[in-house]
Amino acid sequence: MNRCLRTILIGFVAGAASVLIFHQAGFWLANELGYARATLYNLRPLPPWGVPTILSQAFWGGTWGILMAFVVPRLPRPLNGVLGWVLFAAIVVSLVNWFVVAPLKGLPAGGGFRMPGPIVLPLVYALWGFGMWLIERLMRRALGWR
Repeated sequence: MNRCLRTILIGFVAGAASVLIFHQAGFWLANELGYARATLYNLRPLPPWGVPTILSQAFWGGTWGILMAFVVPRLPRPLNGVLGWVLFAAIVVSLVNWFVVAPLKGLPAGGGFRMPGPIVLPLVYALWGFGMWLIERLMRRALGWR
């Protein structure tokens, strides 16, 4: 398998799996601390095809994982490792969520930036980014794809 396809595969799996593990764990912790009221592993169907929310989140997490798998290793040190994955997820993905995704869904930018949302979301996404980095490294090592 060529290098590009390996990066796509590893990025997608790392992003999707990290949503199912680290992203949901982050929201669980935020719920437990009283900073969020997120529904974990939400099975509510999303229009127009009725895909469960958690599967949609995992798909989009995988899509972000592909982008990050190509971008982060090309960043200068020290951003080309775990720090890059964490900051990209916490900053870039949060900004896209706030200023592109929310308005496309008819919601106010940033959910109205009501506290503690502007703090919780980037922290959960940072944990998700850490999970992607960890899963990506473990997969590359296990498959011998350096």
